[in-house]
Amino acid sequence: MIISSATDFREAARRKLPPFLFHYLDGGAGAEQTLRANVDDLQLVKLRQRVLRGSAQLDLACDWFGERYTLPIALAPIGLAGMYARRGEVQAVRAACRRQIPFIQSTVSVCSLSEVAAQASRPLWFQLYVLKDRAFMRDVMRRAWDLGARNLVFTVDMPVPGARYRDAHSGMSGANGPLRRVLQSMLSPRWAWDVGLHGRPHDLGNISAYRGHATGLADYIGWLGENFDPDISWQDLQWIRDEWQGKLILKGILEPDDARAALDFGADGIVVSNHGGRQLDGAMSTAQALPAIAEAVKGKLAIFADGGVRTGADVFRMLALGADGVLIGRAFVYALAVGGQAGVEQLLAIMEKDLRTTMVLTGVKSVAEIGPHLLAS
Repeated sequence: MIISSATDFREAARRKLPPFLFHYLDGGAGAEQTLRANVDDLQLVKLRQRVLRGSAQLDLACDWFGERYTLPIALAPIGLAGMYARRGEVQAVRAACRRQIPFIQSTVSVCSLSEVAAQASRPLWFQLYVLKDRAFMRDVMRRAWDLGARNLVFTVDMPVPGARYRDAHSGMSGANGPLRRVLQSMLSPRWAWDVGLHGRPHDLGNISAYRGHATGLADYIGWLGENFDPDISWQDLQWIRDEWQGKLILKGILEPDDARAALDFGADGIVVSNHGGRQLDGAMSTAQALPAIAEAVKGKLAIFADGGVRTGADVFRMLALGADGVLIGRAFVYALAVGGQAGVEQLLAIMEKDLRTTMVLTGVKSVAEIGPHLLAS
């Protein structure tokens, strides 16, 4: 199969992965209206084509929190990424470091912080959920800090899990889930050999390090369900701001008032995000929400955005709508599933080429020049 885009990686991943894993990655909440809107609304953002601007020399680099990166892209925190390729988070962090962009490790990664950090040539960013088990949160923040992480991405839009109907149909959850997953794995021989057999342990490394015993996929949904905290408020988060010595980025902001509250709280950055359409179905798409948030807090803290990004042109659109940087999630995991580290590097090269083309055709020479003036009314 010829791979020339994230769409091609998605189709190749669909063919390779057991259905329960593909649909867990690919699906959203409810009727998946917000999942689709993330992609569709971003595609509807029109750009101004400008000519004869002399854009042969392009600067795609950006500075976030005192660090220089070669692209305005970070690999988003994706739970269970290590189930999509052999030691998947390790392969992903190698790709990110090769391309000199951030890798944000999920709390619920398969590979532990220590395993991933040992393979990283630059500091990780780490993602943390709001959980009832405050001792776990303190423990994992301490371990992340000791391993060199200085940027904490704190997910605030998941006080309860969204209604993800696809998971019950696919076997990720629901009746006879374990048996269905085993049967599906047997019918996906390339994945079974690469990950099922040689990618062990299939464990939630960060949680197991805290609990002192293995926490496998069978425990995943139950552990998260028991530990999400729907009673959390801004006041309850102050201890995290007080304890974390590095930069704090709040992920899951969709409203200008919440962006202002994040600023008042002392956040160094936010991620404008609806959790990839996996939480509140019917919520605004990121492309819809981003401009008003940028108007409210642009220049006062770092603004990142995710949701529906599949191409370099989509990265450009997010920057033009007001983001300082863009997180890619599903797109890189499709590529990881298909080609491991090489697949992620290939995807990033495709997106970089597309971003360069978009910059030339809109007449800008650097990422810093991209802004709302390039949006066509």
